[in-house]
Amino acid sequence: MAAALELSCWGGGWGLPSVHSESLVVMAYAKFSGAPLKVSVIDNTWRGSRGDVPILTTDDNIVSQPAKILNFLRKQKYNADYELSAKQGADTLAYIALLEEKLLPAVLHTFWVESDNYFTVTKPWFASRIPFPLSLILPGRMSRGALNRILLTRGGPPLYHIQEVEAQIYRDAKECLNLLSNRLGTSHFFFGDTPSTLDAYVFGFLAPLYKVRFPKVQLQVHLKQLSNLCRFCDDILNSYFRLSLGGTSPVGQETVDANLQKLTQLVNKESNLIEKMDDNLRQSPQLPPRKLPTLKLTPAEEESNSLQRLSP
Repeated sequence: MAAALELSCWGGGWGLPSVHSESLVVMAYAKFSGAPLKVSVIDNTWRGSRGDVPILTTDDNIVSQPAKILNFLRKQKYNADYELSAKQGADTLAYIALLEEKLLPAVLHTFWVESDNYFTVTKPWFASRIPFPLSLILPGRMSRGALNRILLTRGGPPLYHIQEVEAQIYRDAKECLNLLSNRLGTSHFFFGDTPSTLDAYVFGFLAPLYKVRFPKVQLQVHLKQLSNLCRFCDDILNSYFRLSLGGTSPVGQETVDANLQKLTQLVNKESNLIEKMDDNLRQSPQLPPRKLPTLKLTPAEEESNSLQRLSP
């Protein structure tokens, strides 16, 4: 009897089974390979906030990170690449490396570093799925983690700071999207009529960028001009994820959006309160004066600093 497979991941919205790219990669691969995953939506785990999600749990194993999870599923004979040639397998590895180097930094920036997107969409969405008071802390921690991941891969000389990195990562991301569009052409999937690992990765990276409604949409606008990539995402959603995890209908989505807007207002009020508390602490004679940093790393930095000072 096959071991039970449970995937812990972030939940969905905007018609997606998950808004988290790496969770989507694993979910799509499981659909393509026929792996019988039981999906468990996380909420308040500190472990998940450090970037370990998605996590695959079996009777004897706990596996994190998409590449390791996919390798584990292949060893369990759930192989979406069974019909690929050696050359197609090598192409898969090359394209995945390209996605992680050129596209992922821009996706992370769009969600977690771009201020308007973070405060209007990303932070309220994740905060609504994390209980208080962790909802005030974990989104900021995730934002800093995304920034550190960007700077780790793209912040070397001569591009040291996020302001200098931003323009370059969006140029690279648009070039990557163009390359993917040319490679896909009019095919249903990247290697013909059957989806594989590469399709899972491309879908996982593109679908949130395509579907989530952001106020700042420069990369999203470019993606929507590439009609074959949009059709690719729509086809996978319709064929493999017809019912979202939340079972949300188009009418229900309007209610979700209205609730998200209300939550955004509430979170912004909390942020303003924290900023006022921070100002009071700065003016307190018990605190020595501090030199303000020259670079504000993320939209959540000041908020996080104040919470850390208030923590026991």
